[in-house]
Amino acid sequence: MTKKFIQSGIPHLTKRGFLGFSSVDPSAGFIVATGGTITTDGDYKVHKFTASGTFEITGGTGDVEYLVVAGGAGGQRGGGGAGGLLTSTISNMTIGEFTVTVGDGGAEANGGNAGNGDNSVFSTITAIGGGAGRYDVDGIDGGSGGGGGGTGKSGGSGTAGQGYDGGDSTGSNGGGGGGASEVGYNGGGSNPNWTGGDGGDGVTSDIIESGTDVYYSGGGGGGSAPNASSAGDGGLGGGGDGGYLADAENGTANTGGGGGGIQQSYPSGSGGSGIVVARYKFQ
Repeated sequence: MTKKFIQSGIPHLTKRGFLGFSSVDPSAGFIVATGGTITTDGDYKVHKFTASGTFEITGGTGDVEYLVVAGGAGGQRGGGGAGGLLTSTISNMTIGEFTVTVGDGGAEANGGNAGNGDNSVFSTITAIGGGAGRYDVDGIDGGSGGGGGGTGKSGGSGTAGQGYDGGDSTGSNGGGGGGASEVGYNGGGSNPNWTGGDGGDGVTSDIIESGTDVYYSGGGGGGSAPNASSAGDGGLGGGGDGGYLADAENGTANTGGGGGGIQQSYPSGSGGSGIVVARYKFQ
């Protein structure tokens, strides 16, 4: 009697022509990794970092998509600039440990100057923290620039490929913070109808879930004097609204949004923290 050879796995022909089974792993050769909060999106694994850590590849090799968003800056009279944003693919990543740093948002102006956002890092990729808005001086340079605050003050410069410049100010209105897709808007109007400039909008990404677009890196709205007509709106992507009859808003956490600006003697908005996301095919 001829014996039939059976192995676990998928069907195949043996050397004698009998139908048997072999063990073939459909994920063989694909990346296996740890770190962050891990979710599955179709054939992809997604690692989301909202705090610093390590992305470790323990097996396989492949291309890794990434989104790296730095911390947004705090506002003062000018709106805070958004955190720099970088998104692309690293080809043929293989076994190793890779540093992940999630940048904090910049501090609000509370009797001093607002703070810049902190950088975010994924492996060799560094996104630059947003530049702070200012009162009666030019905005600070950063991933996106902070809005100017005071007569004739310019917005800070953004970093090429990561963000845009902050808006300029006029009189008692602040310029909006720059965003990842456009410059912050200039403040406008004249006494008593000062108007703070809107923050620049950020950009969308569906890296966490295919088909679900999320905005990141919006600039903070410029503030204005308490008797003004209005303050600037925060840009899409977590930018905080500026204030004139109420406190300015903070940038949204884990978006890199800039904080809203306001009259110097009032609480301004702090910047939103950044985020790092890695995505790769696992089967």
